[in-house]
Amino acid sequence: MDLQESLRKQNEIVLSFTKHVIAATSGETSNLLFSPALMNVILSFIAAKSPGDVEEKILSLLQASSTEELNTVSSKIVTTVLADNTSSGGPTIAAANGAWLEKSKPVDPSFKDIIQNSYKAAFNLVDFRNKVDEVVEEVNSWVKEETKGLITDLIPENSVSPASNLIFANALFFNGKWDHEFDPSLTKDSDFHRFDGTTVRVPFMSAGYSLGYDLEAYQGFKVLNLPYRGGRGDYYRRRFSMQIYLPDEKDGLPAMLDRLSSCRGFLSGHGDIPGHSASIGELKIPKFKFEFGFTATEALEGLGLELPGDAIIHKSCIEVDEVGSKAAAAAAVISISGIYMPPKEKYDFVADHPFLFLVKESISGLVLFLGQVADPSMH
Repeated sequence: MDLQESLRKQNEIVLSFTKHVIAATSGETSNLLFSPALMNVILSFIAAKSPGDVEEKILSLLQASSTEELNTVSSKIVTTVLADNTSSGGPTIAAANGAWLEKSKPVDPSFKDIIQNSYKAAFNLVDFRNKVDEVVEEVNSWVKEETKGLITDLIPENSVSPASNLIFANALFFNGKWDHEFDPSLTKDSDFHRFDGTTVRVPFMSAGYSLGYDLEAYQGFKVLNLPYRGGRGDYYRRRFSMQIYLPDEKDGLPAMLDRLSSCRGFLSGHGDIPGHSASIGELKIPKFKFEFGFTATEALEGLGLELPGDAIIHKSCIEVDEVGSKAAAAAAVISISGIYMPPKEKYDFVADHPFLFLVKESISGLVLFLGQVADPSMH
């Protein structure tokens, strides 16, 4: 099983799913954030527990040959791509899965093996029938601990029925410092142009130099790559970065997203949209901090996937400043059931209008977080 190839295929639905999340949450003009990595693990787990029609639809959606492939990819995500790298100076990362099953229901040994060995999940037998509120409290406490206190109350009160048989949850925490930190003394308030044509004053980070940042220019938009400080001697040779997709037009984000979602392979670096490397003139990026939560079921229906008996809840948050980025996400499925180079053309990169961003590990292609900033003043 080729991890990079499997993740490349899974990335094909990320931008289309983003469009359906926006439509399902009326989020056209609001900030948005979710974790494609967590969502794909959730879908893989649902496929593993739902042999038949649902399994086949998820395999088709994620372009996987079997549930065994999905289980293996999910295992490698937790144990390899998202292994912590704090000790060597890289990003602090924590990723975990957990499963809570109704204790009165028999558990097939092979299913228990998948939970514990493929998904590396904490396995818990609980009493949904008589103590459902305590189960929800236990899951929420687990999520809060795994996300270092950033995600609280993932599962809302009274949202789980005593008839439930299973909750499978996952959590992700990321704290990375920029390879080249921004100088706080250069941070100044400036106008950010919102979708409705109004502006809001927010603090913008600026760089006195552009070395260390990569910029790709495409017709209609630009992509800035902001690398995070890497770990010395990282065994897995990972490279984490934030990529900011900035449309040229102030109101160009929806059209850019439509175009990108229709281009196969773009997130994995294999798209057919022509672009070129460029140098950076002025560089301005707003500081932002927000959280976002949604129920994923309706967005998945937009992709043709109906999950009868299952409800998927997702919650995330992010903060971006001069030092780096701190982000967390959690999701749960509740089941009732030396060469000369010519000078590069120089472009300004002033992110003073709505843009798309993602946090990505470049070697594997895993997308940890994806979001849009419509108004940096909204916390």
